[in-house]
Amino acid sequence: MLDVVVIGAGQAGLSAAYYLARHGLNPETDFVVLDANPEPGGAWLHRWPSLTLGGAHGIHDLPGMKLPPSDPTEPASSVVSRYYGSYENAFKLPVHRPVKVNAVHTLADDAAVLFAEDDGGVPADIAGPPLVVETDRWNYETRLVINATGTWDKPYWPHYPGISSFAGRQLHTRDFRSAAEFAGQRVLVVGGGTSAVQFLLQLAAAGVQTAWSTRRPPEFTSREFNPDWGRDVERRVNERTSAGLPPLSVVGVTGLPLTQQYQNGIAAGTLVSRGGLRELTPAGAVFQDGTTFNADVILWATGFRAALDHLALLKLREPGGGIVMDGVKVAREPRLLMVGYGASASTLGANRAGRAAALAAIDRLHVEAGATVA
Repeated sequence: MLDVVVIGAGQAGLSAAYYLARHGLNPETDFVVLDANPEPGGAWLHRWPSLTLGGAHGIHDLPGMKLPPSDPTEPASSVVSRYYGSYENAFKLPVHRPVKVNAVHTLADDAAVLFAEDDGGVPADIAGPPLVVETDRWNYETRLVINATGTWDKPYWPHYPGISSFAGRQLHTRDFRSAAEFAGQRVLVVGGGTSAVQFLLQLAAAGVQTAWSTRRPPEFTSREFNPDWGRDVERRVNERTSAGLPPLSVVGVTGLPLTQQYQNGIAAGTLVSRGGLRELTPAGAVFQDGTTFNADVILWATGFRAALDHLALLKLREPGGGIVMDGVKVAREPRLLMVGYGASASTLGANRAGRAAALAAIDRLHVEAGATVA
């Protein structure tokens, strides 16, 4: 039986694996990392080819190894895939891929794993048998799971009246590849985040006629994105997850950085929202103010939700739809630690969350070992 199974080999998962190894757990015999992707890179592996390193936001150094200098015109997906692969090799991280996790559930036996008090305030009388991680290859028995599956596999498609009647093409952020494929078409971009803004600018540069729809006025901010700002963002996101409410997107809390490029887009009229959608028609969109836009394509840049379907058997959700969290600790399930949920769903907090999850796991394993010896 393993001590820890890490699910996901993106930024948070690799960070967790690094700290597990650094604090004495042995790769393969004590812990493994399961990744559904065919090669390194996490969610970055799936970013559209036209998203270059120079145009990407949020590529952060992994702990212990800086991102090497790279060509800013190279696709970010290629740069990050190469970097993550080098990282896994340099630290001999036990990443198994491609492995799809289908379910996590409790092992049906009488062996209880006891955890005493630790720095996270986990009660001493918490008990539970090991967990089973079922995959498309084989099953793993483990004392603890660190879930780092992020959001990329759970795109959010909103529903509007008439959505099924629209005669054109509909695609989501994860399906976008290049603005060039929309040449000569009229594209409605829906969503108020960074991806929507980047799509609009790329499409405009390619000569595509666009319209932008957001539920609320876009929130551009000139605030400096420094460590104090990052901590404030995490605090505000964590207020919801600690109450068991579904987390807001990090961009919904941070706003959009008012860069010179974005200012130029506003001045050109590209980054000016038409407002929320009232309905869709076969020909296009009707906005809340009654104006219309005939579209050939609707690009839904409407974000993602936490990819947690494989944890359903653990019954983690509260009546409000969220999961009560204490940092990276799950209130309902002490054998599970989660990163990539809430504040750590962004690259803002992924490294710190990975480290926190690894240290919490180490603490619990040490307590268990001490209790067993005694």
